[in-house]
Amino acid sequence: MAQMKIIFLGTSSAVPTKERGLSSIAILREGELLLFDAGEGVQRAIIKMGLGFNRRMKVFVTHLHGDHCSGLLGLIQSMSMLNRKVPLKVFGPAKLDDFIRFNMKILNLDTTFPLQFRRVSEGIILEERAYRIEAIEAYHSIEGYCYLLREKPRPGKFYPEKAKALGVPEGYLWSQLQRGFPVKVSNTIVRPEQVLGEPRKGRVIGISGDTRPHERLINFFKDCDVLIFDSTYSSEFQDKAIENMHSTAKEAAELALKAHVKLLILTHFSARYEDTRILLEEAKQIHPNVIAANDFLVIEVPYTD
Repeated sequence: MAQMKIIFLGTSSAVPTKERGLSSIAILREGELLLFDAGEGVQRAIIKMGLGFNRRMKVFVTHLHGDHCSGLLGLIQSMSMLNRKVPLKVFGPAKLDDFIRFNMKILNLDTTFPLQFRRVSEGIILEERAYRIEAIEAYHSIEGYCYLLREKPRPGKFYPEKAKALGVPEGYLWSQLQRGFPVKVSNTIVRPEQVLGEPRKGRVIGISGDTRPHERLINFFKDCDVLIFDSTYSSEFQDKAIENMHSTAKEAAELALKAHVKLLILTHFSARYEDTRILLEEAKQIHPNVIAANDFLVIEVPYTD
């Protein structure tokens, strides 16, 4: 079973505060770090949380506003100074590659590792053995994307009595079957489906980036185990949310309720809110399970079965 943790590295909106850094969310899964946005100073938050700079890592940028992407330069420099060798894949809007490479040239910054850019468009943008990442256009003032981490189904429940009846000795071969791999016993191939129950649903995590709510996003985030959503303002500043193309905490909760989200996490708070309880209470009046994020909050995401 793969452990999954969500780690909030920065939860403020455009302006940092004494307590909140700029936007960045890390998902740690089976030793791999998936980083969604990299606001200024993100490498310090990574150090504070002990996440390391040399592990397997992919970065997904929602859009090219400074509070979501300017920390990439410092992150790349820190990695190079620590002699990283592992490739780093960076996904984002069309001009992200130009932004990074132009600034690296001006700063005379060379990398000690392969740096690979992938332009994002709607649909599946990454397919791995155990999960995939999907994207949909956000409703913001510039090109931007919301992301979805969707784990693939896990093998079903293992039935030892079935394995014994088929002559599979306990130990390594049992573990292979439980992981979904066929095994050979004498001259017979025993397949996982002979000893396992129905496949079990993987976890689904949604990350909105900066956006206005929209019907398409309800469908995109449907049935998320966790949805992390733009909650820049309270309803008192609804006009500002519309003008700046952000969401209120109430709107985030309304969308999460319609999408049947299990847990809603509010983030990207305006610097005017030293205390986010007003936002949390707004959302809780609509959705039954809401958390207001703070920097360095760690959320473990269990399997639902």
